Amino acid sequence: MTAATRKALPILSFPCVDLTDITVNQLVADSDAQVAGMVAVAQRCDTAAAVSMMDLSVEAECFGAQIVFEDNEVPTVVGALVNTMADAEALPAPQVGAGRSGVYVEAIRKACECITDRPVLAGVIGPYSLASRLMDVSQAMINCFVEPEMVHTVLDKVSAFIVAYIRAFKAAGANGVVMAEPAAGLLTPELCQEFSSDYVRRIVEAVQDDSFIVVYHNCGGAIDRLVPEILSTGAAAYHFGNAVPMTSMLEQMPRDILIMGNVDPVGTLRNGTPDSVRADTLAVLETCGGYPNFLVSSGCDIPPGTPWENLDAFFAAVAEYYNA
Repeated sequence: MTAATRKALPILSFPCVDLTDITVNQLVADSDAQVAGMVAVAQRCDTAAAVSMMDLSVEAECFGAQIVFEDNEVPTVVGALVNTMADAEALPAPQVGAGRSGVYVEAIRKACECITDRPVLAGVIGPYSLASRLMDVSQAMINCFVEPEMVHTVLDKVSAFIVAYIRAFKAAGANGVVMAEPAAGLLTPELCQEFSSDYVRRIVEAVQDDSFIVVYHNCGGAIDRLVPEILSTGAAAYHFGNAVPMTSMLEQMPRDILIMGNVDPVGTLRNGTPDSVRADTLAVLETCGGYPNFLVSSGCDIPPGTPWENLDAFFAAVAEYYNA
């Protein structure tokens, strides 16, 4: 990968609503709207890949979680489904197609027919992050200490569903998935290995091959102390958030593995100005661009409402750096 061919790969999905003039609420329920959004982004932005909507409520909804929908916000999970071991054992084993999962698979199928000039990546949640949404994030951390068997029971069930969900995306034509596992960044190295990385590796081994990759995403602020555990997942590429020093991760990660990050998606891209976006993007590139395995990206999913003049400034700064 030479500088001349290197492109940005931001997690850029929900800002498409401003290009297609619909609400987020309409977008998350309609595969055709999602395809139109992905195509609009691909036509406007010279990205390394097209990324589907990063809606991390979908899998929890399939298990029966309550979801809050708002016109201009990404859906969120409320409440807890699993409070006891009996709840964990009674947790259903949903099929792909439950809830809105079928909408997202169908969107990828249609997007792969329309976007043929770059890879298409679907979005999924990681196993511990999904389990945390079913148990409540704070309670899940406590359960790792006081009810580990309950946590493992939930993880077994959610991991099986995530494998099936990813296989459906693979069958639909996706070239890979971005797996968001941010809750694992809250754990100690030992707990991260036991309750996240071991399950992520199980999923990776079930779906990843020479034509289909898993991109592991974690936006925790202390993940530079979790590098061995993160690497043990076996993912093909890694994506990190703006809370962690990117050079710390690059220095610890193998040079033959693709590493992506980490322009602040909220403070810079959504709330900044074109001038500040240019400055912050160039700062990341000047610090990290010399690493041969680095691709500049947003630190996390770029939120809806992000001004497109800011996003245009991000891509212009990337072109400026690599064409200088």
